[in-house]
Amino acid sequence: MPVGADAERWVTRAGCRRVLLVVHNVTSATRLLDVLPLFGGDVRLQLFATCTGSSPFLAGVVELLTGMGLPVLPWEQAKETTFDLAVSASYGGELAQIRGELVVLSHGMGYNKRLAAPDAEQQSAAPVFGLSPDWLLHRGRPLAAATVLSHPEQLERLRASCPQAAPTAVLAGDPCYDRLIGALPQRELFRRALGVAPGQKLVVVSSTWSSRSLFGAAQAGSHEAADADDLLPWLLSRLSTELPADEYRSLAVLHPNIWYGHGPGQVRAWLDHARRAGLDAVPPLDWWRQALIAADCVLGDHSSVTYYAAAIGVPVLLGAFPQDALDPHSPVAALGRTAPRLVRRGSLRAQIDTAIAAHEPGRYAHFAEQASSAPGESAGLLRHLFYRLMDLPEPTGNTALLDPLPLPPHQPARRTTPVRVFAEVTDGRTPEVVLVRHPVSGDAPDPADGLAAASTAYAHTAVDEETREAGRLRLADVVLRHAPADDPRLGPPGAWTAEALARYPYSALAAYADGPDRCVVRTRRGDLLRLTAATGPDGRPNLCDPAAYASALHTWLTTGRKLSEAIPELRVRTGTVTHRVTVERLPTHPA
Repeated sequence: MPVGADAERWVTRAGCRRVLLVVHNVTSATRLLDVLPLFGGDVRLQLFATCTGSSPFLAGVVELLTGMGLPVLPWEQAKETTFDLAVSASYGGELAQIRGELVVLSHGMGYNKRLAAPDAEQQSAAPVFGLSPDWLLHRGRPLAAATVLSHPEQLERLRASCPQAAPTAVLAGDPCYDRLIGALPQRELFRRALGVAPGQKLVVVSSTWSSRSLFGAAQAGSHEAADADDLLPWLLSRLSTELPADEYRSLAVLHPNIWYGHGPGQVRAWLDHARRAGLDAVPPLDWWRQALIAADCVLGDHSSVTYYAAAIGVPVLLGAFPQDALDPHSPVAALGRTAPRLVRRGSLRAQIDTAIAAHEPGRYAHFAEQASSAPGESAGLLRHLFYRLMDLPEPTGNTALLDPLPLPPHQPARRTTPVRVFAEVTDGRTPEVVLVRHPVSGDAPDPADGLAAASTAYAHTAVDEETREAGRLRLADVVLRHAPADDPRLGPPGAWTAEALARYPYSALAAYADGPDRCVVRTRRGDLLRLTAATGPDGRPNLCDPAAYASALHTWLTTGRKLSEAIPELRVRTGTVTHRVTVERLPTHPA
């Protein structure tokens, strides 16, 4: 309604300057969302959005545009409408048809990748996307009024590859990187939100799209050759079989083109076994940056996400890195020549631990310097550029600011795969129940995992009632449920635990986790107990998976110790961290 025939008759604020956000696909839209706040608070502007329709990855765009809440113009109408400013984060589509001053932003960490034609014989001979005359020029003249770059090294490569477009270059930093570094002080908040318990290491698996990415199926050719080179199945399996559940937390950050090129349902299906064992996939538009800040190690490839991780000081392991797909003079290619590689030989856990232990804080300082020539200043630089091209004074008394990264929803790991628990009780003045828990899969736990290999360790199986593996559930030593205490379908916890022990006569203990720090358990003898994470010096509970508390109590009782000796506090050790768990008797009721 704000544009078109007779529009001025119906609008409330007439005469506004028109700004068009040009969306190519969901990937490019993420950078437009970064800069959208720079237009906030200015009643002189009317914003619009459109989609060029030129990307093969169009799934998800309609939902994204709807979420932006702006008037969405069909591309044909957008080409016929005059704008004061148009902002795109991609060169896809008929951008030359836009009537207005065009600004093109990078939607990643600069311009690094080569984009070869489908019939190209050599990837290394293909032009670098975003730096070639094929994208930068239209009929021999620069396509954009401003080509935004984040660092002078990009300007040098632009001058070498397309000197005609060099006069349009504007160094304006990187808003994505600025949002990252601005949120670094909130690392511990993000870790708690993402369910990283004290002593846990957060491992982030990051992949760009394409067949040569970490998530890709390796090289083209026969199925046998692809299977031999495909790292992904091994990696997804070893995340659960090698990494003890209470010592590692894992997240997957996948490129939007993977999600929307194959379909979210298909991606979830590919990750199904790993997800049921505790891997969480970060939604493509949500909190991937928060995950990077919270990470202890990133398993990545030649993506911008991996580079951003290195730039903020996170250890990285490269699972895929096709150097011939990159400009050899780019910072991303330099990272590939520097960072260690993830290999299928040997232990995944050992490679992760070595990458973390050997990492030095300033190891990737050079890459941080090349991420932006003006760290923390992109908001002001970009807004100044936008308003200059609109020939409009910037708002006075209104500082240009980017949105801070929001706190993610609380996302503890959830495992519905049966969990094999290895445990022992230490002797001493203050006994501890020491646990090592592994989701059960086709592979046995790595014998190097201490208790998993100890012949004296007590082993049992804990199974969530929502598991698919009904046969294992019927034989579980510990049966679990996760739900609010007032869930009318299940609760209260005391009632469910009594019913669960009746349903599963081979189980010794039933546990109802009704919060991130607590559970109610019932023993086969009929004892009903509340297990709660004790409060630390900072007033916060020392969080650990409540299922671990239940397994610890089961171990305590099965090894011949008295319940009264576990009251009022049971100490549970996972890895190098001891968790204090308060144990409280609850009144029992007849079943």
